Amino acid sequence: MDKKLDPSRDDLPLVANTSHILVKHYVLDLDVDFESQVIEGTIVLFLESGNRFKKRSSSTEVACPSESNEACKFRMPEPCQIPVTNTKTFSSKIGYNDFVICGKGEKDTSGKDGNHDNQEQASGISSSKYCCDTGNHGSEEFLLVLDCCDLSVLKVEEVDVAAVPGIEKFTRSPKLRNQIVHELMALPADRWREQLDYYARCSQAPGCGELLFDTDTWSLQIRKTGAQTATDFPHAIRIQYRTKPQGRSVTWTSDQSGRPCVYTVGSPINNRALFPCQEPPVAMSTWQATVRAAASFVVLMSGENSAKPTQLQEDYSSWHYYVTMPMPASTFTIAVGSWTEMKPEICSSNDVATERSFSPSEADFRYIGVCGHMEYPCRFQKASATTQKIIPHRVFAPACLKGACQETLLPLIPPCLSAAHSVLGTHPFSRLDILIVPANFSSLGMARSLIYLEWYDLKTSSFCIPHIVFLSQSTLTGMSQLCGTRLCHEIAHAWFGLAIGARDWTEEWLSEGFATHLEDVFWAKAQQQLAPHEAREQQELRACLRWRRLQDEVQNSPEEMQVLRPNKEKTGHVSDSGSSVIRHGLNPEKVFMQVHYLKGYFLLRFLAKRLGEDTYFSFLRKFVHTFHGQLILSQDFLQMLLENIPEEKRPELSVGNIFRDWLESSGIPQPLQRERQALAECGLAQQVSAEVAKWVRVNRRPRKRKRKDREEVFEKNFGDGCS
Repeated sequence: MDKKLDPSRDDLPLVANTSHILVKHYVLDLDVDFESQVIEGTIVLFLESGNRFKKRSSSTEVACPSESNEACKFRMPEPCQIPVTNTKTFSSKIGYNDFVICGKGEKDTSGKDGNHDNQEQASGISSSKYCCDTGNHGSEEFLLVLDCCDLSVLKVEEVDVAAVPGIEKFTRSPKLRNQIVHELMALPADRWREQLDYYARCSQAPGCGELLFDTDTWSLQIRKTGAQTATDFPHAIRIQYRTKPQGRSVTWTSDQSGRPCVYTVGSPINNRALFPCQEPPVAMSTWQATVRAAASFVVLMSGENSAKPTQLQEDYSSWHYYVTMPMPASTFTIAVGSWTEMKPEICSSNDVATERSFSPSEADFRYIGVCGHMEYPCRFQKASATTQKIIPHRVFAPACLKGACQETLLPLIPPCLSAAHSVLGTHPFSRLDILIVPANFSSLGMARSLIYLEWYDLKTSSFCIPHIVFLSQSTLTGMSQLCGTRLCHEIAHAWFGLAIGARDWTEEWLSEGFATHLEDVFWAKAQQQLAPHEAREQQELRACLRWRRLQDEVQNSPEEMQVLRPNKEKTGHVSDSGSSVIRHGLNPEKVFMQVHYLKGYFLLRFLAKRLGEDTYFSFLRKFVHTFHGQLILSQDFLQMLLENIPEEKRPELSVGNIFRDWLESSGIPQPLQRERQALAECGLAQQVSAEVAKWVRVNRRPRKRKRKDREEVFEKNFGDGCS
């Protein structure tokens, strides 16, 4: 366990002051160095001040993980003339010593390379104990607080966006830098290409003054002398930084062929050790990124475009990705490795969507109405997207897994995508990459030991972010059942977890419960040869297995971690500054817990049965159309559900009852206990139980099988290698 973490205080702090100021767009320019295991470069933040923030004399306290006032002292830059780095030719070879300036009289916390590291003092995390002022009172400056951990921040400066050639074409105030940024962010959605172009140009503009900054265990804090409000604070700032080899957002490892690779997903602390950002989910932003690596590597990211490499000098390539749909910073992902794109040997009928007419129950998602989210180029507004059953997709893996991918994975993608479309309608994202990662992937911790139970751990054999799915190599082993269900689970996250996110991350069930329930529905439709009664028996078997797993979970986990809505009436609440904590977010046990998946699944299954599947899924399509591109709380879903179904179909159902029975209590929900006690096992479940009992008896017999034989079989089925 990390010695800096107090097991009795295992909450994850979200310290960014998002109520005062929001990051609306990030521009990243990064170099990946496998020799030093460092990602370094610059990030430019385009900011928008909150309309509630005005000059005032009272102070506002925000959760801040530093107990003493020393943490709020800032490094004062001396006047200097440092040429701005050309971000297009930025190299990891550039030295940074000249960029680091410590304030007089303050301790220099630089490392040997001259950078400012995060303070190393240990501290417990509490939502009320550690605080500093991020507002203004009297003559003090406004403080921008970003979530930041395990990073070496080298320099922070204001960007002179007014110096960008041609900027006067779309702004009324070419000399007012903050006004330029405001008008750039206000461009309509149909001008998104122009907007991205100007973001890129602005990110390369020269600096016009260094800013005061300091780092502590969980944050980067930035001031500008004389800027007393968020409105006065620079709205375009550039941060030069580098990651650390031990940074908890970045995993440096080897792929199945033994070649180096790196990926940034699955960490409990999200992306704050990859780049300084605003972690709270309400900080919805867009981004664009340029990443350079040796020409032998492939760079994959959670971007809307299928990037191709641009050849640079000295055997390096550059990759550029972008996103125009505002999403939380935690959804940003990068993966770099020596991967090969896998393609089918021949195009079969399974690779093409089967066209068919829509039944009346499926036609209700094909309308185009007004969206409720902030403006962006939305696929739900495009008639062509509403009928696109199969979105463009690619598969990447080490070359040695080509046969397994062609045999198991590639044939499954079209039917699974088509099945998802038939249930929920428009795919929220325009494309999909699938990457086969080794079993030491940080979110696949149990994949090797428990893979024989395909239902076993919904958290460990796959991971999804926008436009890319990470699948464990273990899903390619055996028949298509495991791979298909895992793929369907991650495809479901495109709607629930990504296009519709939880406003309070403690309500994890809003993502994982929905994905778990929908994976069964998608997979049943994807198996076109499956008869309806066979599909029902398959789902009943999986429900039986999940029931047993849930029983084990509640018997072997702390009660306070079994609650799906632990904050109860305070769910979604934040401090005046916007900071908050994720309860148990740093508890190592939480990584392996499935209670949000399983209880959420059983709640949705209970509602679908109570209302009737046709009624339930008709509502679900309406819900998706209403809330895509937005953040929700449990009551948003439940209230709309109960308002949109006939009164006779919801006896004894109310938001309060569901909160009490399912979301705000530990243990097994009472309605679920009554249902399972009254339900006899289906025929398929009885067959499985009999088969298990038979093999238990067989395994009790004395055997002389050599241990080496068992190890060879295990390595063949579940190992990371390509042999």
